[in-house]
Amino acid sequence: MRIQLFLLFLVCWVNGFAQVRNGETFQKDYQIVISKTPAPVKIDGILNEEIWKKAQKVSSFWEKYPDDKKKAKHATEVQTAYDEKFLYVAFTAYDSGKVFIQSLKRDIGHDGNDCVALVLDPVNTRNNGFFFVVNAYNAQSEDQLTSAGDGVSFSWDQTWYSETKRYGDRWTAEMAIPFKSIRYPADKKTWGINFVRVDTKTNEYSTWTNVPVNFSSHDIGYTGALIWEDAPPKPGSNSVFVPFVTTEVTENRAGNEPITAKPNAGFDAKIGLTSSLNLDLTVNPDFSQIEVDRQVTNLTRFNIFFPERRTFFLENADLFSGYGIDPIRPFYSRRIGLDKNGNKIPILFGARVTGNIAKKTRIGFMNMQTGRQGDYAPENYTALSVDQRVFNRSVIKGYFLNRSSFMTDAEKSANPLDVFSRNAGIEYNYSDLEGKWGAWATYHHSFKPGIKSDNAFYNVGFSYNSRNFGFVQDLTSLGTNYYADMGFIERIENYDAARDTAIRVGFKHSYTSAEYKIIPSKGKLIGVSFEAENYIVFNPDNSFNERNTTLNGNVEFRNTSRISYSTSDYEVDLLFPISFTGATPLPVAKYKYRDVGIRYSSDFRRPFSFNISAATGGFYNGTNKTLRAGITFRKLPNTTLNLNFQYNKIEFPGTYGATELFLISQRTEINFSTKLFWTTFFQYNTQRNNININSRLQYRFKPMSDLFLVYTDNYFTSPLMKNSNRALVFKLNYWLNL
Repeated sequence: MRIQLFLLFLVCWVNGFAQVRNGETFQKDYQIVISKTPAPVKIDGILNEEIWKKAQKVSSFWEKYPDDKKKAKHATEVQTAYDEKFLYVAFTAYDSGKVFIQSLKRDIGHDGNDCVALVLDPVNTRNNGFFFVVNAYNAQSEDQLTSAGDGVSFSWDQTWYSETKRYGDRWTAEMAIPFKSIRYPADKKTWGINFVRVDTKTNEYSTWTNVPVNFSSHDIGYTGALIWEDAPPKPGSNSVFVPFVTTEVTENRAGNEPITAKPNAGFDAKIGLTSSLNLDLTVNPDFSQIEVDRQVTNLTRFNIFFPERRTFFLENADLFSGYGIDPIRPFYSRRIGLDKNGNKIPILFGARVTGNIAKKTRIGFMNMQTGRQGDYAPENYTALSVDQRVFNRSVIKGYFLNRSSFMTDAEKSANPLDVFSRNAGIEYNYSDLEGKWGAWATYHHSFKPGIKSDNAFYNVGFSYNSRNFGFVQDLTSLGTNYYADMGFIERIENYDAARDTAIRVGFKHSYTSAEYKIIPSKGKLIGVSFEAENYIVFNPDNSFNERNTTLNGNVEFRNTSRISYSTSDYEVDLLFPISFTGATPLPVAKYKYRDVGIRYSSDFRRPFSFNISAATGGFYNGTNKTLRAGITFRKLPNTTLNLNFQYNKIEFPGTYGATELFLISQRTEINFSTKLFWTTFFQYNTQRNNININSRLQYRFKPMSDLFLVYTDNYFTSPLMKNSNRALVFKLNYWLNL
């Protein structure tokens, strides 16, 4: 407890002394005045409108990656304009060769694509914003940004307009972003803004403002100032209605069920309640067009976290899923509408309110209702989250979660713990203006029928992230009776192979990592890094449970190729017998072992690229040899073929057995245009005894309106190619702006 108190003190100390720069001062160095256009801009990628002849132009871009100490190799020019309906942005990206992109699909993102992007913070608080990306072939991506993390999922969807034009020495792009789609206070005359250019051919990211190399190019803490001489237009109402219809034909051969055809219909709605508050509604949502999970080989003793792929739950997800730490998350949206085996549970309806109710206060409210499916009773899920910004980029936030089951009396008597589950928590996340110093302190509590003790989870820690050095220290304690029915906890359930049951055991852990980075200013190398990680787990009585110490080395070359090395030492005091081979379970005992691995990935910009890795070493009282390989073929901009292979050979002495595991996946992506896509994903997994084929044809016949045709087929690996089940789905959705 003394350590936790020390870290809480450190949070306060850092808040008082670590802020070395002022955001307003930073924005004085980077300013662009937006110009009003008397006539709408034709979005065609041709910058021939009168407004582009007189609007202020910014062109002095900084290299952000691989180095942040010099100007960009290739020039980029940007201008801004507006009328009553749209914010316009014009880019000119000077070039010296053919452009490189990975796909024509929407929401492909900016990494590894020649593209330009707009970072926008209309409230200018450096806490929340928007990210609009268009690549050289006019494939769009957009997302919402927060100061809580640098990851982008491109799950947020809005209608906006863009077009590109390619010339011999440059390419140009025009964006038109409806004011009603971005939400902002109409009296704000200074917005945060930044511009990003990715030039994949030279492996260079550049930004208008000088963003440090250790931060993301879209970090909203490093925006310049967009100056409005007059107040911006009022955003106006933004209401969207998205109805859909589906027809699904299924055949379950494993269950000896006949072929069935099921029509379905529903809708989503997006309503702007205020200039910064949005309401999302869904009735009978359908996610049949979502790509299947990427299967993995699991050699841990615990469940695997699979990312959420359903769009409704991904939008504004940070308000709900940003609590806790990996691998402890009190909110995990995949618990809604899916059972433990990933089978669909019907969602009847749902509602979500998100946005700002004050300049420094952001809220999220969600309610979802599921129907009965077999033995699964109907359930109601409620989530409430409040973020209060303090100390510039720091946040105090709290949440409340409730899952209530509408069970029969017999079901309640048989499973009393399933009647309801509630969680509440409060967190303080500190970040200085530069984003170098971070600290956190959290407390979470769960509520279950009849449980009144050992039901809390808390953690404290701090981090430091500079150009050459990074450090993280985290301490966590989780009680045995802490339940998160709407969340994910990786190691709370311990499988006992001898009794074929799972036993809950709380734990405490300490995680420490330190990384040192070398960034050469020239030559073939662009980065060398060394990292040390130490993860120690204790049982509830503070006795030792597990330790993992890893040393990593990584070398990145200017041509995008990489080579890395790792060595790990493990020590496990096994609590319950476990089997990885199906033979006699490994006994309860103390195990010590070590493994080493090496990986190489080639220049991904070439038509053929590949990666290969190998690892070998101990595995409890046996050995594990792993070989991974992948090859990619691209015929730009239309076709990508990808093949991945993983092989594990596990051997234990005596009766503990041996096994060989294969995981093979092949993905074919054909982009006929920016409107028509065909993707086929094949997976062969001997650990799960599953062969899966998922083929999806998507036609975007107008902005945000799609027609899907999806075929899914499952077979067993043993007996080989025996069919399990298959399905064919037709789906049509239409995006209607009201």
